[in-house]
Amino acid sequence: MGEIELNSIEKWFGDNQVLKNINLKIGDGEFIVFVGPSGCGKSTLLRVIGGLEEASRGQIFINDQDVTGYPPSKRGLSMVFQNYALYPHLNVKENMGFPLKTAGASKLEIASKVNLASKILKLEDYLERKPKTLSGGQRQRVAIGRSIVRDPTAFLFDEPLSNLDATLRVEMRLEIARLHRTLGTTMVYVTHDQVEAMTLADRIVILDSGSIIQVGRPRDIYENPANLFVAQFIGSPKMNIMPYDDRFQIILREGKVKKIQMIQKKVKYFGARPEHINVVPEGEGHFKATVEVIEYLGSDTFLIANAGEYGAITVRSLEDKKIRTGGKVGLNFNLKKIQFFDYNGIKI
Repeated sequence: MGEIELNSIEKWFGDNQVLKNINLKIGDGEFIVFVGPSGCGKSTLLRVIGGLEEASRGQIFINDQDVTGYPPSKRGLSMVFQNYALYPHLNVKENMGFPLKTAGASKLEIASKVNLASKILKLEDYLERKPKTLSGGQRQRVAIGRSIVRDPTAFLFDEPLSNLDATLRVEMRLEIARLHRTLGTTMVYVTHDQVEAMTLADRIVILDSGSIIQVGRPRDIYENPANLFVAQFIGSPKMNIMPYDDRFQIILREGKVKKIQMIQKKVKYFGARPEHINVVPEGEGHFKATVEVIEYLGSDTFLIANAGEYGAITVRSLEDKKIRTGGKVGLNFNLKKIQFFDYNGIKI
């Protein structure tokens, strides 16, 4: 069992409140990702769960047991940090087995659990090597293996891939996903990288300024953001946000978008994902625009087009060699996919 429940968690550093009334239930075996901008409180929240920081207010339950006042060693959790924290004088086998050795486990138990972890992480050929001879990805796997041998109730990952280069981050992301499928253990993962959040999470917890803004499955959050912050934070490139005016109201009516008749007095902004806008010849579509930048990324091409009072609009498009920087185009919106936001930035 690996259920975790947070009830009204708050954290203060002096007069600075960094966590504000956090309430969250994490199910057994879930992969939960905390994501948000720098300084939003995501790492502090993870440390509070792990017992490395004391909650100023509120309660933490693990498998229905109140562990709020427990030290880290008594919570049954295992943390993996971006800093691998391996002992340089010990080999891989000794590093992985160190937590069991300090806990007084027998040599037979240590060997058995280290061998199992090394097979899961494909480290069998590296057990006699010292950390300095390993790549960054291999060192991170050793750090994860050291956590696996403890057989924890849940794993807590604090930006474990941030020190790796782009290629290794992709590889380790796959390793962690496989690890979760293999072990089925609850995992709580902190990252500022929305790609990691979208690809790893069963549910994403989005934080901003110490508060939970939205919790949901990756697809649900992407398609139904709670507010402007989430709409522009999740998605790369981010959602286009434009001022709602009389002209666009007419476009929606002509497009027979029924919802707008009920909410039009509340609407301040409308949003569209880049993939929900098509580039059409000049004079066609809903807006006219001038192409300012073309970003060719191989499988995708993104155009940034200036649409006058609607600002710079990003469009995801198949490569079209006829489109040139400075060219005049039309932009055609998928009106069924438009998102609406009120004067407070809340999705309607």
